[in-house]
Amino acid sequence: MKVHSYGILLFRHTADHWQVLLVHPGGPFWAGKDRGAWSIPKGLPDGDEPELETARREFREETGFEVDGKFLELGTLRQASGKTIHVWALEGDLDVNRMCSNTFTLEWPRHSGTYHEYPEIDEGGWFALAEAREKINAGQVEFLDRLLEQLGMA
Repeated sequence: MKVHSYGILLFRHTADHWQVLLVHPGGPFWAGKDRGAWSIPKGLPDGDEPELETARREFREETGFEVDGKFLELGTLRQASGKTIHVWALEGDLDVNRMCSNTFTLEWPRHSGTYHEYPEIDEGGWFALAEAREKINAGQVEFLDRLLEQLGMA
């Protein structure tokens, strides 16, 4: 079965450079991991939910913020895991200190019988594109290049 994930790459322009919003996954597996661990807010559809609506819902669930506006299609990329990610970019701004993510339950440590609740996203951050390339999952770097193309900067 093919797995498709849909996300939104929020971007903004500060006085001297473009920045993108990336999120860091929560839970014990990702604790202490930084380089290559950050991601575009994204997730799986609910049933036959339209693609862009999935991306908007996932953004809201992972950040606590609604987004709307002129979405720029950045296309798809197939990940090493086999998952296909579909991403749109949107210019906007939000206060990462006010982000509030949904949660998930996980048995940790494995086979311990102890279950904990973790935020799906434990942190969000604005990164200049050079730093974002270092932080983002390697399979998503191409979306940064596509954003630059859309902005006429490639």
